[in-house]
Amino acid sequence: MKNGIPLKGALLTSLSEFWFKLLQSLIPTLRTHFISLSLPPKLSETLPPPIISQLQQRCMQTRRLKVFPIEAIVRGYITGSAWKEYTEKGTVHGIRVSGPNGTKLVESQAFEEPLYTPSTKAEAGAKDENIHPDQAAAVVGEKFANRIEQLSLEIYDKVYPFSLYLSLSLSLSLQNDQTKPQTFQARLYALSRGIIIADTKFEFGLDPSNDEVILIDEVLTPDSSRFWPLATYLPGSPQESFDKQHLRDWLTENKLRGVEGVEVPDDVVKKTGG
Repeated sequence: MKNGIPLKGALLTSLSEFWFKLLQSLIPTLRTHFISLSLPPKLSETLPPPIISQLQQRCMQTRRLKVFPIEAIVRGYITGSAWKEYTEKGTVHGIRVSGPNGTKLVESQAFEEPLYTPSTKAEAGAKDENIHPDQAAAVVGEKFANRIEQLSLEIYDKVYPFSLYLSLSLSLSLQNDQTKPQTFQARLYALSRGIIIADTKFEFGLDPSNDEVILIDEVLTPDSSRFWPLATYLPGSPQESFDKQHLRDWLTENKLRGVEGVEVPDDVVKKTGG
């Protein structure tokens, strides 16, 4: 874009730091590439102050790892490309899905259980491809594909909105179904703050010294996740959001997705950054 979103980099970096630390306390076996938000002493001593001020809170020290070419996407609610595929084929990433007791899903409805839906990680300028979970093994090997799926679902389970019972109840009531949702094991961090994490993307790297799968990149930010306000959530239509969906929608409506040098209107910038 020609004009950026103010403070976006600092926000994404700070959120990632928060989640890296919290998730390691929730999942003791989880390892991440995060070291620190502090600049390396060598940079601090050699760069001019204006550059240092731009870098602070916008970059992090991390471990160098080999990145798996997989986008590990977990979906708790049906929206975006998943909703589009479902309306056309009744599937999400080739997985046949439905609501409780085989009922038809409505847009933004919660899945009965989070759904793992990976995609390939394309080179710069290329497009990621949605794939069935079984196809991930062909990309990274069965051993690592299984571990990436396991970690992705476990991480999401720790932050999966505690309003799951509420959202399923709303969906059921729309279908005049009196069946009560079963108890779910997810212990829902984000929703206790009034936010639904509808879906999210994780990335992982490999520690070649011990073949360990490591959480990397950014984690649970507005760039990698869909954040919905719990207070206005109602299945059956698109939701308000706290993420880059405002920008994505504007680009799509104006047929500007993928176009370089686009100048975004101030109101879209404000909504995206708000």
